[in-house]
Amino acid sequence: MTPLEPLLRELLGEALRRRRRAQGRTLADVAAQAGMSMQHLSDVERGRKDPSSEMVAAICGALDLTLGQLMSLAGATEAGRTDRAVAPVILDLTDTLRRTRPDAPADVGPTGPGVMASAA
Repeated sequence: MTPLEPLLRELLGEALRRRRRAQGRTLADVAAQAGMSMQHLSDVERGRKDPSSEMVAAICGALDLTLGQLMSLAGATEAGRTDRAVAPVILDLTDTLRRTRPDAPADVGPTGPGVMASAA
């Protein structure tokens, strides 16, 4: 039996938590700036809640992070795992963002400057 692949919400949650901690910020601080409860943000970071696209945008805004950078961080999270089955999904989503949003920042993608050195 093959191990279960990580869910996208788990990868995004791990990436958000890494970014928040790298900034030295608390759950309370980021949750207040994003307009949500500290418990909800904690659940998102732990991969227990599927955040809406609006919620992801609010958290990214609070962390001064673009959606493309978040996807890159999530891809870096996946690259650090032994089971890499989800990495192509992250890369496909990043590629779709590049194609559909020509105004997207140039650092969208797993090798751009949006990837934090500690996450790579």
